[in-house]
Formats: sequence, structure tokens, C-alpha cells
Amino acid sequence: MSAAPAGNTPEHTTLTLHYRSTAPEAEGPLTLGQDNMIRCLRHDEPSHMNKQATWSVPPGAELPACLDALRTLAERHAALRTVFPGPADRHPERQRVRAAGEFTVRVIPLADGEDPAARAEAYCWDGRRQAFDLAAEFPLRFALLTRDDAPVLLAVVICHAQLDGVATGLLFQEWLTLAAGGTLPPPTAPTPVEVAEQEQSASGQRRTKAALRHWEHILADRPTSVFADDRIGPNDTLLPTLGVRSTAGAAALERAAARTGASNSAVLLACYAVLAAHRAARSTVVMAALSANRHRPGLADHIGTLAQDALLAVDTDCPDLDTLIARTQAHALSGYWHATFDAERIWQLIEDVAVRRGARFARHVVVNDLSATVPAEIAAARPLPPTEPDLAWYPAEPTPTRLMLNIWRTAGCLEFTLHTHPDVLDREETELFAHALLRLLDLAGTRNVTLGPDSEIAPLSGLPTARRDKARWQQVGTNWIDLDAVADLLRTALPAARDIEVTWENDELIATIDPGPTPLTPTRAHTAVMAALPGHDTAMAPQRYVLPHGTGTGRDRDLR
Repeated sequence: MSAAPAGNTPEHTTLTLHYRSTAPEAEGPLTLGQDNMIRCLRHDEPSHMNKQATWSVPPGAELPACLDALRTLAERHAALRTVFPGPADRHPERQRVRAAGEFTVRVIPLADGEDPAARAEAYCWDGRRQAFDLAAEFPLRFALLTRDDAPVLLAVVICHAQLDGVATGLLFQEWLTLAAGGTLPPPTAPTPVEVAEQEQSASGQRRTKAALRHWEHILADRPTSVFADDRIGPNDTLLPTLGVRSTAGAAALERAAARTGASNSAVLLACYAVLAAHRAARSTVVMAALSANRHRPGLADHIGTLAQDALLAVDTDCPDLDTLIARTQAHALSGYWHATFDAERIWQLIEDVAVRRGARFARHVVVNDLSATVPAEIAAARPLPPTEPDLAWYPAEPTPTRLMLNIWRTAGCLEFTLHTHPDVLDREETELFAHALLRLLDLAGTRNVTLGPDSEIAPLSGLPTARRDKARWQQVGTNWIDLDAVADLLRTALPAARDIEVTWENDELIATIDPGPTPLTPTRAHTAVMAALPGHDTAMAPQRYVLPHGTGTGRDRDLR
């Protein structure tokens, strides 16, 4: 139970803290949230998947009390003692909860006049870029910043495999109590192992099957790419970030929610969707909403990771914004309810539907409402924006999408960030989007806003809308497809082909191919095209392949 020095430099000292819980070791299958997050961690950059937080230190709290508080958190919560055994190059199948172990805390003395927030940010950014060892490492990395030996701020890097945003916020609230010398009642929420047992039950299995049906309904016939126009090129996942803070926006949101009877989240989501639809020049916006899954019974205070995507298809073809807000709230509730799923089966479903449609879900639009995960104490301590609204650009971050809205705070001051791909919105247009969102909220707080043929969105926003003038655009089902982009895709997938012609005939996308010396069947052609498709967001696989020795869809063994 000691705190032993583990190493030091002129700039910091690293202490090792040992913990021992009264709960025994435990083991069980992964929860659906753990499984989903581990898959993401194995696929995406660590800096994108690892999260960060800065925890304030209670007034007068001394170093021993702070260290004891962190040790107590580890002993209270099974998620902090959870590892995922197995080789690093394989997806784990089990979670194991340790009864005892250790973790480290870096103690960093601040220089005279040094900004603790800036130092914490630097520590967190460095820590986020380093992947966690899921089989062995404690899921939190701590740096306690001190001034004249007194703790002033705690920087935290969080592994998403064990903790989501809500859980991190709950831990912060417990930290404040414990570091101030207070005590806490024993946790009552289920542990991750207990959550996994419930998910494996008959009722849990019914829920995951319902989620699969929900996802298949949207994936099968809604647009796979929201943005498809002359500006859209290959995807670059390193996106610039615009931060927006507005006290007037928070007041307008509160008025709009009161006037419409909807939640703050539904109002923001509807406004975001209608602006995205305007930019895309289409009525349906398919978006991924990162879901905390806290609506499930008994999980509001769960310490663990429950985060999975909710899939929403928001139809903005409405006469007015009030109608859209009500519709969006219903879509969101349905999407969140169906956000508990087996990630492996969802990814297989996405692949199967892609092969059938010849188009792959591109995840162009994302929303992440984190406002409920930021404790009121942290929000209240934030300084008010110096201007109204306050806009600030931040360094680009790996963000595998085209447009993303992160909602950080809604009470007192509306705070959100926009990640935008320059093919969708350049920097000037991103600022227009932010101002348009605030203006739309202001109007929604006082009256209804007209949509439809006489929509107010274009003059209100000043945003560009999709143009499809420079290429051979064709609507194929619910997708806009550039036939020239399809031909480029085929040349990438079939480099040995001597000649490729793409046409739209009799409501069918047809590729006539001279394969050259290499024998080619429709099935082999389609397999190669689907493998090359990621990143070609304005293309899709042909619906029929015409080859010298056979014609067919390639989706089966049909060689007619």
C-alpha cells in the first residue's frame, strides 16, 4: 500500500502505487463495449482512440491524500483492475480482473509562472500517442502537477477499452471527494464481468439481434456516402478542428428545447443534420452517433466502457424545423436503443451489405454528445468566452470521417468542436457552418424555421451546396455516383485490363471490360473491385460486368 519512487528526472518524479482490493480476482467474456473499443483500438491511431482529462485538485489537498485517493479508486472499481490477456497481435477473448497490482503517478513540479493547463495538455497529448498494453497496463496514466510541492492539477490519459466518457466523469467526481478527505459508499453498479454475463443472457441476445436488424435496414437502402459531389476526393483522416464557445448559444438552445419540448441533444442534432443535408444537397443524412448506452437498466453509474455507435438515418425532408426536431428525437431514441451489438457481427453485416450493394458505408457524418460526461464542477470552472461567439482553431487530429460534431457542454455556455474535411468544408466554410448552427439555434429559440421548397437554410447559413457539374453523375438507388470515378476504381482494381467502359443503361450500372491476357470472371472482378473500393467515396462497384467469356453481377456464381 506504499508509494515508492519508480524513477525520476530533473523535471519529474515517478511514483509507483500498490493497491489491493477486497474483491477476489474474476474472469469472464468481454462486454460488447469492450469488444467494440478493442477492435477500434487495434484499427485506429492511438492518439484518436485514447482519451484525456484534467482533474482539478480540491483546495488544500496534499500529495499523500491525492495518492491515496487514486489508490482507492483502483481498489473500488473492477474496470481499473481489468486486463485483457493474450498475444498483442490477436484480439482478446476474455477479461481478467486483478485483486492486486500497481500503477504509476508522475509528479511534475511547475516552473515559476508556468501554465498548469498547458503542461497538462502537453502531457496528455504525448500520452495519447502511446498505445496501452491491454494485457498488462493500468488503464489510466496520471501526471500530478505541483507548485511549491502542493498539487494543483491532475492530468489523465484514459484507455478507451476499459473506460468511456461517462465513467471517466464519474471517477472525477469520486476523486474530488476522496482527495478532499471524504468517504464514499460502496459501488452498486454492476462490474464489467457482470455486464458481460447479462449481455450473454437470453434477453441480451434478443437485444443484439434487434440491433442487427436496425443496422441492416439502414445499411441496405440508405445513402452509403452522404457527401458525393465535384469536390469530394480521396479521404484524408487528419482533420483540422474548430472549437466554438458561446453563452448566447447555450441560452438559445435552452429556449429552443423549452419551446419544442425536445431535449437539448435532439435540438442540436436536428440543426446539425439539416445543415449537413444542405451542404450535401440531399435530404437523408446517415450518421453515426457515439452512444454511451447509459439508458440500459442499472448502468447509469457503471464504471466501464459501454460506448458503441448508434446508426441514425435522419430524413430532413420536412416542412419545418419543429417537425424535424421531433423526428430526430425519435430517430435518435431508436438508434441509441439499438446501439448494443456484437461488433464482429456488425462488421460482417457491413461487409455483406457492401458486397450486395457494391457500395460501402463511408461513415461521413458523426456526432458525439459528450455534454453529459463533463462534470458540472469542470464545466463551471471554465472561463467564459472572451468574445461572442469565441472561435479557435486547433491542430489537426486523426478523425476517420468527413464531418464530426463533438458537443462538450450545453449548460451556461455552449461548447462544441467541428472536425471537417476540406473537401466538404474548408476553414472559412467551417466557420460559416458554426455561425449557421448558432443562428439556427437562436431562431429555433423564438419561432419555427421553414424548411422544404421555401427553406430558410440557404440564406441563413451562406453555406455552399453540392454541385455535380464536372463529371458523369448518376443517381443509383439512393447514392450519387460519378461514372468516371467508377472507371478509375476499376482501373485500380484490375490493372491488367486493356479497356474499361462504364455506362448507365436500362437503370443498371454496367462495366464492359477487356481483361487482357488474364482470365476474369464477374465474381473475380467484383471481389477485386470491392477490395479496392475503400476511399473511393464517389464510386461503387458495377451492377453488371460484361466480359468476353461471361456476363454477371459478380455477387454470386451467375456467369450469364
